Amino acid sequence: MANNQNPWGNNNQTPPELDQVIKDFKNKFNATFGTGSSSNSSGTANAGKSTKGGAKYLIILAILVWLLSGIYIVDPAERGVVLRFGAFQEITSQGPHWRLPYPIEQEYKVNVEQVRAAEIGFRNIQNSSYGGNVSSESLMLTKDENMVDVNLAVQYKIVDAQAYLFNVLQPELTLSHVVQSVIRQVVGDNSMDFVLTTGREQVAQEVKRGAQALLNEYQTGLIITAVTMQDAQPPIQVKDAFDDVVKAREDQQRYINEANAYKNDILPKARGASQRIMAEAEAYRSQVTSKSEGESDRFKQILAEYLKAPEVTRERLYRETLEEVLSTTNKVVIDGSANSLMYLPIDQLVNSSRAATSSTSAQSNNQTQSSSGTSILRSREVR
Repeated sequence: MANNQNPWGNNNQTPPELDQVIKDFKNKFNATFGTGSSSNSSGTANAGKSTKGGAKYLIILAILVWLLSGIYIVDPAERGVVLRFGAFQEITSQGPHWRLPYPIEQEYKVNVEQVRAAEIGFRNIQNSSYGGNVSSESLMLTKDENMVDVNLAVQYKIVDAQAYLFNVLQPELTLSHVVQSVIRQVVGDNSMDFVLTTGREQVAQEVKRGAQALLNEYQTGLIITAVTMQDAQPPIQVKDAFDDVVKAREDQQRYINEANAYKNDILPKARGASQRIMAEAEAYRSQVTSKSEGESDRFKQILAEYLKAPEVTRERLYRETLEEVLSTTNKVVIDGSANSLMYLPIDQLVNSSRAATSSTSAQSNNQTQSSSGTSILRSREVR
């Protein structure tokens, strides 16, 4: 380069010493913030003007930063509660907002969509080998002077952010105390069996209604969405005895069911058997009555014939009776004067004839009984 000039424009000049640079920066800083010593107070007029200009810019920058600190953003599930000097000012919804910076105004963000949970009578303890039962909250007295151990799980939400923040000091603790009070009242109005067996859902609904009424009266800004009875059982000291009572009650119900089943099985059979016996009796009565009436009519007819011809009728009756008597004996009477007689199995012939006669009479009797029973049933249906 021509004339051996420095390319950086600093010809024949050495760079300043590091100590001198630090000293100059310190003097400018002290002059800017007014912290310089008396020896530096005699600076030039240009130094004073630059100090005033720098302070003005710093003040403006600080004011801008302070104003920008009032910007806040509310999430969709939240509500913003703005206070001015500690007094409620407004509630803001989702989106970016601006308020007067602290300490004039400040905001609180409250999640009104989150479902929160409260545990009454127990605590969920993670990674613990023992249960989280709280006997001071769970043990209560029933109407029939028995002790029960009841655990409730309560789910609730915040519906009024202003009431939640300012009306009650500790809304969650208030909710817990309210639910404990209501559950003791509900359990005290019912028996032990009702609480432990059939009335669990009803008890939970009554607790929900009663607790919500008290929360509304206290203006806590909370709403109960669900009350679930996690567990209900007798105290551990009498649990074995209670299990025996429950088992005995189950056995009693089982025996009742078995007895009802046996009754439902035997009664129709007994009714059917009684109807069959009654039908047979009616058929027998009809048969005997008909037979008696027939014999009576036959006797009257024989009497009329006897009065007309006594000798002939008497002889005919004698012969018919003798034939009937001899037909039932197995002895055969033959004439001894005969020289030769071929023996015939007269007894077998007689027995076969008797069997044929008896079968015929039985068929006729069965037909008579069936016809009599049919006529009786038809007469009952007509009635």
